[in-house]
Amino acid sequence: MTTAAAIRTRGIALPQRIRLACVTATLALVFAVLASLALGTVQLAPDQVLLALVNPAAADPQTATVVWTLRMPRTLVAALVGAALATAGAVMQALLRNPLADPGVTGVSSGAAVGAVGGIVLGVGAGAAWGVTLMAFLGAVVVTLILQAVLVLRRDLGTTGIILTGVALSALGGALISLLIANAGDDALARNATFWLAGDLDLRTWTHVAVAAVPIIAGLVVLFLRRSALDALSLGEEIAATSGVDVRRERLFLLLITSLITGAAVSVSGVIAFVGLIVPHAVRLVVGAPHTRLLPLSALTGAVFLMLADTVARTAFTPAIVQTGVVCAMVGAPVFLFLLLKRRAS
Repeated sequence: MTTAAAIRTRGIALPQRIRLACVTATLALVFAVLASLALGTVQLAPDQVLLALVNPAAADPQTATVVWTLRMPRTLVAALVGAALATAGAVMQALLRNPLADPGVTGVSSGAAVGAVGGIVLGVGAGAAWGVTLMAFLGAVVVTLILQAVLVLRRDLGTTGIILTGVALSALGGALISLLIANAGDDALARNATFWLAGDLDLRTWTHVAVAAVPIIAGLVVLFLRRSALDALSLGEEIAATSGVDVRRERLFLLLITSLITGAAVSVSGVIAFVGLIVPHAVRLVVGAPHTRLLPLSALTGAVFLMLADTVARTAFTPAIVQTGVVCAMVGAPVFLFLLLKRRAS
């Protein structure tokens, strides 16, 4: 394949595709935010939403309350979580050199789930509105530290070893979750824990935004600054080493940052699958593999995807209760199977 043919898809040159992707993602972000703020039990017109955003004092008090108190925190949490999971997925796919990898492969999501379920079932941190969120984040941090300790002790551990370690930690997390739910004090606590495991953004507040925003935004900035190292690592450890990258140290650092932003995301949303798998994979098909454009576009697309999924979850199935994670799975599972079959066929 010639260079010209390699950088053209469906007759559109690569630079033009990148510009088109950026414009499309930006417009989709604006649409997703407006849809998230306008749709719900109380339907708001676009002009009402815009007035409440630009000049809350001039807007109807009920509209301003709905927009700023009820829906804006949920919208921002969806955007932060979607951006975090999609970016983490892009990084994991580069580190493991597998386009079907996702943030949950390290077991961090399971660690966060254990912390949250423990907080719900045992009543730890129940006195604060963010108690479960804090427990989930602590669970993610514990798993991250265990993973880092394993990698430090086993300096020769490659990508397969990382995946196997993640599988073991996820299995342990699943067993602990089952144990906690089976021994819940009453059925209501077990039901709450199960609901959290499905992933949902109901009743998100500005406190949840504050908890998630700092680690996620800081982590995304750090990962973008390491884009050159990610480009090298995605080509293989030997090539990265010859390019001057300290493979072991860089891998440890990137896994740590990825685990922390995944933990922060899962702590405020519950376990939401497939965002970190299908979003970066789809973006890569459009704009290519270089992380200079892959990371920011994955973050933007992930934010759009989760905001739209959350809007569908709370509006399209009324009066039935459908969690955001269920909608993501309904979309993500068929896409994953398609990608898997396509990859096997090729």
